[in-house]
Amino acid sequence: MKHETIEIQAGLGVAVLWLNRPDVRNAFNETMIAELTAAFGEVERDPEVRAVVLAGRGKVFCAGADLNWMKRMGELDFDENREDAMGFGTMLNRLHALKKPTIARVHGAAFAGGMGLIAACDIAVASTDTEFCVSEARLGLTPATISPYVLAAMGERAARRYFLTAERFPAAEAYRIGFVQELVQPAELDAMVNTILGELVQGAPGAHAATKELIRAVAKRPITPDLMADMAGRIASARASEEGKEGVRAFLEKRKPAWLQQAMKKGARKKK
Repeated sequence: MKHETIEIQAGLGVAVLWLNRPDVRNAFNETMIAELTAAFGEVERDPEVRAVVLAGRGKVFCAGADLNWMKRMGELDFDENREDAMGFGTMLNRLHALKKPTIARVHGAAFAGGMGLIAACDIAVASTDTEFCVSEARLGLTPATISPYVLAAMGERAARRYFLTAERFPAAEAYRIGFVQELVQPAELDAMVNTILGELVQGAPGAHAATKELIRAVAKRPITPDLMADMAGRIASARASEEGKEGVRAFLEKRKPAWLQQAMKKGARKKK
């Protein structure tokens, strides 16, 4: 399938989704939103894909919304704007809810909606040259659509500052407040992403999906008898699953589990 605004590279169990509008700093418009939404569905359904990387072509990761698109949105009424915003929100939620691990490969700049994309990923790796900004307030707007994800990633206290000041802040600050988990020199960005991918593919696909659902279910919930019962049921299901049984057997027998053996065989065949 050909795309206008993104590029998909898949191999060795990994799908890399490139934002591919470098001439406008990978700013998103309605076409990119639609293509990303569809692409997240594609990689979700592809059993060969074990992990997903979101990256940007050119000098920056994503500069936020395309100015021409924003101008068109300004000419719409409330209901039309709400429908359009729901499209962007649906795309972010599709990324956030992917059953497969996701990594944001960040460089150059990540502004406004670009920060939403990063926050919707499970893991964020940034190069030291990256600038970040939640810029909406300076445009008379609010970061409403991205706020559930960015708030969870940076915390309420940091959000109070950066949502309100709309100031740019460096990668070191993004790392300090926990918005990104790894910070590396630009030349080391791909190596760090690959290192994390190497760790991710050792996990079981079903366990990854269940663990992501677990995190969403437990986050910020009080520890109550109902929660404890829910967690007991989840681990019981995992232990009773074929994947869980295989994982324990492989550990006890000191061998690689079936899902990792299969991935290694596929990788070897592709190299021939």
